[in-house]
Amino acid sequence: MQKIKFINKNQATFFAALRTRVDEYFQKNNLSKSGGNTLLVKAIIMLSLYFVPYFLILFGNFSTLINAALLILMGIGIAGVGMSVMHDAIHGTFSDKKWLNKVLGGSIYFLGGNAYNWEMQHNTLHHTYTNILEMDEDITGKFMLRLNVAAKRKFFHRFQHIYAFFLYSLMTISFLWKDFKEIAYFNKLSKSGIMKPYSNKELAILLLTKALYIVFILVIPMLLMPITIGQWAIGFLIMHCTSGLILSTVFQLAHVVEGAIQPIPDENGCVDNAWAVHQLRTTSNFFGKNKLFSWYIGGLDFQIEHHLFPKISHIYYRDLSKIVEQTSKEFGLYYNSKGGFFQALGSHINMLRTLGVS
Repeated sequence: MQKIKFINKNQATFFAALRTRVDEYFQKNNLSKSGGNTLLVKAIIMLSLYFVPYFLILFGNFSTLINAALLILMGIGIAGVGMSVMHDAIHGTFSDKKWLNKVLGGSIYFLGGNAYNWEMQHNTLHHTYTNILEMDEDITGKFMLRLNVAAKRKFFHRFQHIYAFFLYSLMTISFLWKDFKEIAYFNKLSKSGIMKPYSNKELAILLLTKALYIVFILVIPMLLMPITIGQWAIGFLIMHCTSGLILSTVFQLAHVVEGAIQPIPDENGCVDNAWAVHQLRTTSNFFGKNKLFSWYIGGLDFQIEHHLFPKISHIYYRDLSKIVEQTSKEFGLYYNSKGGFFQALGSHINMLRTLGVS
């Protein structure tokens, strides 16, 4: 697997101008680029959405219906922690204190995932090689899904717009085996110098944290509650399918929509765009007027700003979007914004249909 290169030097002036304007915004308003104390309150709320229902289920002796509702709330909490706490922390933008980013980035272990794998897969690969097959795992190798024009089309893909969202709901469940599968994938990429080989230290952390998660999510409930393994499995599915559906849908609306290109590198691994223009053209926004929704999903409705400035906290994306859109227009570049969640959802379903038949 060869290294991908972004070669259009003529486009470099776009990001230079944009970065200057963004820096001026922070200097003029005397702002730090991290989230700071504002995000601490959000972290407490999101973590509470996950942990409070967990303990209520263990010790509340509630009815099956109430426990099911609490499991759905846990799923909403998992997605909230993932988008609003863990995501920023692993990007290093939650706080200007590295230790706090490290601690809150570790919240992914309570969700069944792994911090190192997420950083490599998301920060390194997805944010660099967005929408490029075999490099961006968000659109590569998905079971029964064709999310990229360069992927092989099979007969059942024509129905993927019907079953896709069920598969999306399995996202966080897949952490249980996907993190192990990625070891071979990362080692393969290391041969091209794209990343380092998977170390024994990270393997030990992976094994330990998976074991602790199983204790947390399986062993403790089975010991403290009068339930069967079948009842536990149903509860586990309710929780994770809720979180998986939310997370996957939000992530897919940023890149697998109409107007977001899917470049195919040439035989030398070259893409004829500068990196920043590549991010702009492969990404879409879907922000609307609902600021509570935007708050919950960690500003990921402003994915263009996030991809151009992944080291800036999401709390600034709404303001930065005005700067990015204006600068894009000045340079004759398309700023892909769908105008709201449901418009983006419709566009994503259209793309699933298109990719399923052509």
